[in-house]
Amino acid sequence: MSTEYSYDEQGQFFPFFFVTVAGLVTLPVTYSLLKPSKGICHSLVNSGLHTYNSSDLENTATRIESSYTPEHADLIDAHRRRQKRRERKIKRMIVAGVGWTTIALMVYLMAVTQRSTPKIWDPYEILGVPMSSTEKQIQSRYRRLSVTMHPDKAVPDASKNETAESVNERWVEVIKAYKALTDEDVRRNFIEYGNPDGKQSTSFGIALPQFLITEGNGKYILIVYGALLGVLLPYFVGRWWYGSQKVTREKILVNSAGNMFKEFTERIDDHGVVNLLSSGAEFEALLHGHKADAGTGQLEKRLLSEAHVLTEKDRRFLQDMDDTVRRKTLALLWAYLARVELNDQTLNDEKYQLAPTALTLNEAFVSICLAYGFTNPVLAAYRTSQNLIQAVAPESPPLLQLPHFNEQVVKAIEDKIEQRSHLTIQSFMNFPDARRRELASSAGLSTPQLDTAIKVASQLPRLVIERTFFKVTGEKHITPNSLVQFVVKARFIPPGTRDIPDVHPSDLEDIDPDETDTKANARPDPAEQKQHQPPLAHAPHFSRDHSPRWHLFLADSRQGKVAVPPFTFTTFDKPILDASGKPTFNVQTLKMQFQAPPQPAHYKFQMHLACDSYIGFDDKRDVILSVDDPSQIEEAEWEDEDISEPEEGECLDMYHIRKSHANTSIADTIAGQMATLRGSATKKASSPKLKSNDDSDEESGTDEEEETESETDTDTDTDEE
Repeated sequence: MSTEYSYDEQGQFFPFFFVTVAGLVTLPVTYSLLKPSKGICHSLVNSGLHTYNSSDLENTATRIESSYTPEHADLIDAHRRRQKRRERKIKRMIVAGVGWTTIALMVYLMAVTQRSTPKIWDPYEILGVPMSSTEKQIQSRYRRLSVTMHPDKAVPDASKNETAESVNERWVEVIKAYKALTDEDVRRNFIEYGNPDGKQSTSFGIALPQFLITEGNGKYILIVYGALLGVLLPYFVGRWWYGSQKVTREKILVNSAGNMFKEFTERIDDHGVVNLLSSGAEFEALLHGHKADAGTGQLEKRLLSEAHVLTEKDRRFLQDMDDTVRRKTLALLWAYLARVELNDQTLNDEKYQLAPTALTLNEAFVSICLAYGFTNPVLAAYRTSQNLIQAVAPESPPLLQLPHFNEQVVKAIEDKIEQRSHLTIQSFMNFPDARRRELASSAGLSTPQLDTAIKVASQLPRLVIERTFFKVTGEKHITPNSLVQFVVKARFIPPGTRDIPDVHPSDLEDIDPDETDTKANARPDPAEQKQHQPPLAHAPHFSRDHSPRWHLFLADSRQGKVAVPPFTFTTFDKPILDASGKPTFNVQTLKMQFQAPPQPAHYKFQMHLACDSYIGFDDKRDVILSVDDPSQIEEAEWEDEDISEPEEGECLDMYHIRKSHANTSIADTIAGQMATLRGSATKKASSPKLKSNDDSDEESGTDEEEETESETDTDTDTDEE
């Protein structure tokens, strides 16, 4: 017995091998192209937490109409095009294209290649008898065949290309079939081995073309296997592993996060955040080699000559810095924020290149601030995000966000109206049109320039809060440790809007669905909910497209700590603009969910709503969370029940019940007075019913509330570090 190896010369099977190998590479690469990237943002819409791809937001949003072209628009557009090419993942697209082409070609070969199936040796078929035939019938059939098929009697048919040899072979097969059905030994061989001649040689089929295995080609196959398994696989695995160890969850380098942790302070301000961002290790890759110090002297000279750009503290910080890369990075950041013309194409290009990296670092810095829990650093980081996107220095006039408005124009307008603080876009747009044109004309703006600025300002998505309140789904009262929702009702009202429709009272309510409505109570499917996003941020100086985000959080103003971490909103449940691009003034619902404090009391929080893209659109107001005592809620509900006229025998029982409650109240009062004399804590007073907080929340703080507040310890407060 021998062993034989056969190869797929006709190409019946090797396409399956190539499809499998190509699929192992093509499918993961295709998935990586189609899946959402890891740069994600979270949005709470209709009480459901949705996850959106940040790049998808920028690709699907509309744009604010504007004909304004900033200085160095060619440099800014070049960086945007470069980023879009990077997001397209050209290399992966090529690999996926080659893979799918290979798979398609192999599938085509499978379809057109003729199949050759091995024929099973069947003695019944050879003799032409059914399987139910008896031995006598088989012998009779054999005798009839011997008359016509025996080599001594059969004549080869030339028309069928028959020869004497083929006639002999056919008769041998008939004899084997006859013996397999009548002779015991031959029949045993047929049953055990499937052949009347006994065990045959073993044949192995290899689903590869023979040219891959022929002599002389084996070394090339070994080289390919060695390259795949010994070089490429370890390289890509190691690259992925060490790359993942170098970056944090926020996708910044670990060294950058460490530097920002070291320089974090509780009292850091907007200027301090800008200085801190320059410590990012990412800038070393952007300013490597000769770029590290090229033009630094010219850059600093130009920057320091502008008196309004840097404070004295910032100047000292810059001049005392020894790190060459960081020093140039910081100078470029300040030049970008102050829109300083550097009179050098390379320096201007680097200035616009660094801003998106600084924004990424700033988003990671927000996470660091939240880890410490202080409110001021979080707000400073949000304001820095606004400054980076709008290319406006900290504490600069918000009007610089409008096209054609520069330092000289804004200063002239503010001097004209004798404005002590900086004029916001809303205040400027609230002026009558004639007054606006008078101020702009005196500041040196032409009528077309002002029209462009007004057109942009009237499209900015300013989120105006209409009402805020706390609630627990399905409950009338908020009890300790319950799951509380802080609901914000707001509308998008662009600055300068004159005809604003009134809000329908029902739009300011948040009605819980009926408990029997299982569909309404089920967790909403993000795929079924159509979400609406505002237009892309109008940021002509920022070299990336950016979708605005709104951050909502609660803070304890007494301790300066964040009580409830921010919830970030990127999309909303109702359309913001109609088909013609005009505002719909729909009431949007923003919700954040957290656990109520464990003690019944009145808790005063400061709500912050910050937009990361526009300066001057933030909102802040005081809100009060009233947590009620469950025992007092039950007592109040018992007293509110409609009690029918008691019978004569029930009057005495009712008298004893009321007397018992009165005695309990007196006992509680005496116990409270005694505890006060001893200096111990008294029982918390019952909290009033939940109040809804709107624009008049700031007037709702009474002396009684302040007294209760001072005696109450909330679980959101943390110890001073």
